[in-house]
Amino acid sequence: MNQSADSVSALVKIEKEHSIFKGHFPNHPVTPGVCTMQIIKELSENHLGKELMLKTARNVKFMAIINPEENEVVRFDLSFERLDSGEFSVRSTVLIEENPALKFGGIFKEI
Repeated sequence: MNQSADSVSALVKIEKEHSIFKGHFPNHPVTPGVCTMQIIKELSENHLGKELMLKTARNVKFMAIINPEENEVVRFDLSFERLDSGEFSVRSTVLIEENPALKFGGIFKEI
């Protein structure tokens, strides 16, 4: 994991044997979008040292399927900006072999 005060880049291993893939979808596994969003939230919490809740998703664009059988490792690049309200603006790009799979922009608030 590479990080600075306002950004983090992390390689995340997708566990292809996880039970979530038995239902999403049998014989054609796809990493659920909600799981990808949860990873963004957890990386943000880890980096900021705060428990967070997504307040607003301004921009969520899925650009490629994350197939755990083909994409064992996925890169998450995140940048952070603390807003005057005390909330955090988070932008993230999720990459599969340097190709964007998801672009995200949203506001998280501390809980």
